[in-house]
Amino acid sequence: MQKAKYALMGMTAMMLTAGAPAAAFAAQCGNDSSGFSTWMQQFKQEAAASGISANVLDSAFSNVSYATATIRADRGQKSFKLSLDEFMKKRGSQTIISRGKKMKQQNAALFARIEQQYGVPAGPVLAIWGMETGFGSFLGKEHTLSAVATLAYDCRRSDYFTDQLYSALKLVARGDLSPTAVGAAHGEIGQTQFLPTNVLKYGVDGDGNGHVDMVGSKADALASTANFLRGHGWTAGAGYQPGEPNFSAIQGWNAASVYQQAIAIMGAAIDG
Repeated sequence: MQKAKYALMGMTAMMLTAGAPAAAFAAQCGNDSSGFSTWMQQFKQEAAASGISANVLDSAFSNVSYATATIRADRGQKSFKLSLDEFMKKRGSQTIISRGKKMKQQNAALFARIEQQYGVPAGPVLAIWGMETGFGSFLGKEHTLSAVATLAYDCRRSDYFTDQLYSALKLVARGDLSPTAVGAAHGEIGQTQFLPTNVLKYGVDGDGNGHVDMVGSKADALASTANFLRGHGWTAGAGYQPGEPNFSAIQGWNAASVYQQAIAIMGAAIDG
């Protein structure tokens, strides 16, 4: 979610973790690539001891490597330091609003169903979709499991991302995450950029095919986004601008003030 911005990303920063076993934290973290292979072998042993099957581990780690681009992105998040006007210009807010209005019309039945079920109108969901991936046009280019494993190994937030890695393995086990999946730099998945634990907690099957496909199904991704907002206190019919009841749900999505305000502004413009 929000490409290369995880430390300020409320959707991920404020969510509940998936409860990885305490033993997982015994694997030795590091701050460069030199110890990554050793850490990975230690983690796999601990994961196996915690009940993750050998088949899942072999499949999930078959293409995992130290993700230098993820570390670079993790250390270089600058756009959240911009003013609101600068941020909205940099993120292309007018384009998001214009395209968002068209997407709302083109997917009217889907958004009506989402609002009926979750109480969240189209505007803020579309604003998030546009902000995160340009309405699904660019989901990221980093190998998801490598990104999550690298951050689990990295000492800066090892405990947090170890939980994310266990969640990712659960998604692989149930067939909702491909071991070859690519996404954003911090392991965010799909069209609105959920980290793995949020897929487990808030992901829903919006198209009724029996899976939560955050990558290939816009219905799943958008319904899951609305479910996330509802799970963070969204009340049907209430306002979502700063100072209004539902703004706190947007704050739950992302901890950066400029991001929160931009979503509220763009969402209102899209909703008309």
